[in-house]
Amino acid sequence: MRIGIDLGGTKIEVIALDNNGTELYRQRLATPQHDYTATLNTIVQLISHAEAHTQLTGSVGVGIPGAISPATALVKNANSTWLIGQPLQTDLEKLLKRRVKIENDANCFVVSEATDGAAKDTNIVFGVIIGTGTGGGLCINQQVLTGCNAIAGEWGHNPLPWQDAADIEQINIQQACYCGKSDCIETFLSGPGFERHYQRLSNSNQTLSATEIIQKANTGESTANQCLDQYERRLAKALAHVINIVDPDVIVLGGGMSNIKRLYTNVPKHWGEFIFSDHVATQLVAPVHGDSSGVRGAAWLWPIKK
Repeated sequence: MRIGIDLGGTKIEVIALDNNGTELYRQRLATPQHDYTATLNTIVQLISHAEAHTQLTGSVGVGIPGAISPATALVKNANSTWLIGQPLQTDLEKLLKRRVKIENDANCFVVSEATDGAAKDTNIVFGVIIGTGTGGGLCINQQVLTGCNAIAGEWGHNPLPWQDAADIEQINIQQACYCGKSDCIETFLSGPGFERHYQRLSNSNQTLSATEIIQKANTGESTANQCLDQYERRLAKALAHVINIVDPDVIVLGGGMSNIKRLYTNVPKHWGEFIFSDHVATQLVAPVHGDSSGVRGAAWLWPIKK
């Protein structure tokens, strides 16, 4: 049996899978925000529940909104800031009395979809998270590529490529990215970035959610459709940059913005303009496992024993 943990900002989820990927157990508990010790205890509690329910002991993989620094073995780059600087892997291994694998949550997402999801049986897969932030992960032959700095796939903190006049105008007036730069892909393509762009185009003091903006677009509102058109072109440019470097077979979208169905048709119509090839075979697809992919991917971090 394999156990996966998805450590999120608002919830911690556990899943137990057999070696065929069949779900044996699942549970979610609220994340004890800003309390590292309580977070550890919640993870241990969830694993104990899974093993008591199945009467099996499992390998443990954990997805976190950050990474384990290769230099210090401490957590870095975590949106859940109380994890930063903590020896999460060491502490969990002591509490659970076994080895634990920890990966970035976007890496877990792409492992799941490459193993038994939308990109099954393909060689190179780029997984995209477009939600509160903009993350990514790279999987080659069902194995996640972490990199020597543990930042492989982190496309969201590169500048938006091939900027046009509308992009530059937005850079000049939008908030800087939390990393300190002003033209990161994340500031354009995250859910909050999309919402800010609509607010500016509509000259409104009210901030609508991405879901509300999509609903307006579906009813034919011109401003909402303009905002989506620009979003699709920016996503196409950002992904074309990835395709030019990695040349993946499949790109799988995850996160809240991945629920916009028209992206899968319209983005590939744009990206050929920016890709250095006479033909683009890369597929843009939705996840098979939806918001379960991250926790499933954490479980898949351990290879199947032959």
